[in-house]
Amino acid sequence: MAFTVPDLPYPYEALEPHIDAETMRIHHDKHHQAYVDNANKALEGTEWADRDVEDVLRDLSALPADKQTPVRNNAGGHANHSLFWTVMSPDGGGTPSGDLAGAIDQAFGGYDTLKETMTQNGITRFGSGWSWLVWNGSALEAYSTANQDSPLLEGHTPLLGVDVWEHAYYLRYQNRRPDYLAAWWNVVAWDEVALRYGRARG
Repeated sequence: MAFTVPDLPYPYEALEPHIDAETMRIHHDKHHQAYVDNANKALEGTEWADRDVEDVLRDLSALPADKQTPVRNNAGGHANHSLFWTVMSPDGGGTPSGDLAGAIDQAFGGYDTLKETMTQNGITRFGSGWSWLVWNGSALEAYSTANQDSPLLEGHTPLLGVDVWEHAYYLRYQNRRPDYLAAWWNVVAWDEVALRYGRARG
């Protein structure tokens, strides 16, 4: 079954004032749709066309050489955005709790350090990309990736990611990426991140 863009789990305007409705509409309906369309085109007629996007990315090296770059870019964009919509919520913000909070304390020394690390990783990512919190198989780790590269390519499980492509913030924040990142923490859905962490650990 071909990839499809998942519905937003909230209205376009639900993340106001931190992320504006028009940005959400264009980002979800246009940018994400383009990644899906291009990924489906790249995989059409292959044995990977009906596989889960995460499986495709984890096994990228098995694809024909001429398919790997378009799939890396576009299936990566699909996977990254599919996570992005779900780790934000109009009821988001605050701080993590429970097992996730304990793991953050262990890996980073506390939530404030994680927040600072992910924010700096996003600010200093040259050009377009993402800032991530991942489960690397044994611990939490924070880093950034270029373009639409997914942590799945490294065998890691993405738990929380923030899009730092200009299309994610330019209408409201223009070139002020640090302001966008500061606002974004107000919509992080920690309950969803905790669920992802629990599944990743098994």
